[in-house]
Amino acid sequence: MLNIADTLHTWCRAAHPFALATVVQVSGSAPLPIGTALAVDADGTVVGSVSGGCVEGAVYELGQQVLMGDEPPTQARFGYSDDDAFAVGLTCGGELDVLVQRIDPADQPHLTAAFDEVTSGRPVAVAQIIDGPEELLGRTLSVTGDGSTQDGAVGGEDWEAAVAAQAGALLRAGRTGRVEIGGDATTCPERLSVLVHTHASRPRMLIFGAVDFAGALSEIGRFLGYRVTVCDARPVFATPTRFPHADDVVADWPHRYLAATEVDARTAVCVLTHDAKFDIPLLRLALGLPVGYVGVMGSRRTHAHRLDLLREAGVPEEHLARMHSPIGLDLGAHTPEETAISIVAEITAHTHQGSGTPLSWSTGPIHRQRTAS
Repeated sequence: MLNIADTLHTWCRAAHPFALATVVQVSGSAPLPIGTALAVDADGTVVGSVSGGCVEGAVYELGQQVLMGDEPPTQARFGYSDDDAFAVGLTCGGELDVLVQRIDPADQPHLTAAFDEVTSGRPVAVAQIIDGPEELLGRTLSVTGDGSTQDGAVGGEDWEAAVAAQAGALLRAGRTGRVEIGGDATTCPERLSVLVHTHASRPRMLIFGAVDFAGALSEIGRFLGYRVTVCDARPVFATPTRFPHADDVVADWPHRYLAATEVDARTAVCVLTHDAKFDIPLLRLALGLPVGYVGVMGSRRTHAHRLDLLREAGVPEEHLARMHSPIGLDLGAHTPEETAISIVAEITAHTHQGSGTPLSWSTGPIHRQRTAS
């Protein structure tokens, strides 16, 4: 639902009831991931999408029925039909389950506060019960970045604590996902399926080396939603004028800056300096940190020499195995812009465990299912 938070925020602040249709399960080549939503208000205004166009009309009509009839939440499944050309289905061949429910902001005021957080750029998670006891279906609970919990009565204290814990964990990881809760004596006697929608702070891309490649990489990194920092020990090169697309430009020794800044499992570290006096202390630190990606620019000869220097510096083999060098996928890139695309392509493939090969070379579903842990 957070994909349409701006509009939902406006409706909630105006105490404007609406029907919310949420993708709660996907299989095959369904075009949009779980958590994506479409909403319909009493005037017939629609915002968002659940399938990229395939089944929007049917979901819109179902939303109007739920909204106007004040019906309980209901689930519908949509899939491909080759027997009836006019059947409502997904032409991509996948299947998706959609939960449609009526939202009255007066009954769930915490949603307004959650959308306040989203529109202000602050992290928040909204947990939505998508399967379980009928009286709890569609109920929500929100967790803010500081760990505060606000709920719409998702059940007893044990349920709320369990749901809040899972929502907080996924928020810290910056992931939207479906989790199963309960079914045992330690949490709650009945099993709940909960979809946790997260709006996390932007992941970081740390680019070391104020070179031309860094300019192109900072631009595409910001386009992809990263908070981009360019760092170089040489103040004459590390200037905001040279890197207008970076959120931060820092003149400092790379390893010293990395040691003092915040990183997490979503952070991408890109080393473009080509200089051992910068690279070795930086990589010795970076490869031991819980970051998501470490890539280093250089030729294969430079990479081999760099490995020797890192081994001499005491970096263990399991850390060296984390290093992507030479950086990027083999796209035949030459220009800084093409090289930047090859780098973010590798980061994307690594993040989502993609192969990096052309889709035309493979079989099976195009879209990978994401599961929460």
